[in-house]
Amino acid sequence: MRTYPFMQVDAFTTSPLGGNPCAIIFDADDLDAPTMQAIALENNLSETAFVLRSQIADVRARYFTPESEIPLAGHPTIATIFALVTTNRLALQGEVTKISLELRDGPITVEVFAQNNIVQQVVMSQRKPQFLAQYDPALVLPIWGLDADDLVPDVPLQTVSTGTPQLMIPVRNLAALRKITFNLPAYRKFREAADFFSTHVFCRQGATPSGHTFARHIDFTEDPFTGSATGGMAAYLWHYSLIDTPTFVAEQGHWMQRPGQAQVEVVGPRDQIETVKVGGSAVTVIRGELML
Repeated sequence: MRTYPFMQVDAFTTSPLGGNPCAIIFDADDLDAPTMQAIALENNLSETAFVLRSQIADVRARYFTPESEIPLAGHPTIATIFALVTTNRLALQGEVTKISLELRDGPITVEVFAQNNIVQQVVMSQRKPQFLAQYDPALVLPIWGLDADDLVPDVPLQTVSTGTPQLMIPVRNLAALRKITFNLPAYRKFREAADFFSTHVFCRQGATPSGHTFARHIDFTEDPFTGSATGGMAAYLWHYSLIDTPTFVAEQGHWMQRPGQAQVEVVGPRDQIETVKVGGSAVTVIRGELML
């Protein structure tokens, strides 16, 4: 039997049992992809992260949902780097530490902000946004129980990727988000022929006075907080002039009793966005050993 140290970390929250949980499996170099997939299914969290050695970066990670591997994700990145630093597998270099993290499609930069050697925030720089396929609202909206009056006018329903493609659906207000009724069979059929991994429905209102946006992220299940889609949403909002400033606070998960919050910054002009920075806090909730 082989044992692997692991942690479960809640990302985009300062309180245990908030935000989005992620399992992090350390020293996973000898695990093959089918075993990683089986472990992710066993954990049954939005994602499970596997930490490996890297030849081109400070550290490497692979992310798996219970269904498949994904190229980039936000809350596993915040959780994984937080876990590596708090277990002294990666050393802090003062108040700001830059870390190169190798993911499936190459490395990204992650910054760790600390005070008195205690991590305050982990910030990932996502990939240059790609604005991909646009979809007919008449085809999309019935799947979520929405109608045309619920949408923000004069902008498309469009797939945006800052590393993982997500379908962006901007709605007018929180009331439109609350009315969603998800048709899973129709969604499965629609997704099979589409270019996105999952769907982000959002509005320009926070769930709390400190938030500027609120979202519901739905694939086969609903996600408490989705960092990669928050990056795609930010690029979409900035690109289509739906926000006046490139920095804002994104909120998600409050109606699932797992409130999460991220600090977001879009870098670059509206027509030439270079990257989106998405950052948040994290807390450890479980430490243990995986026995295989």
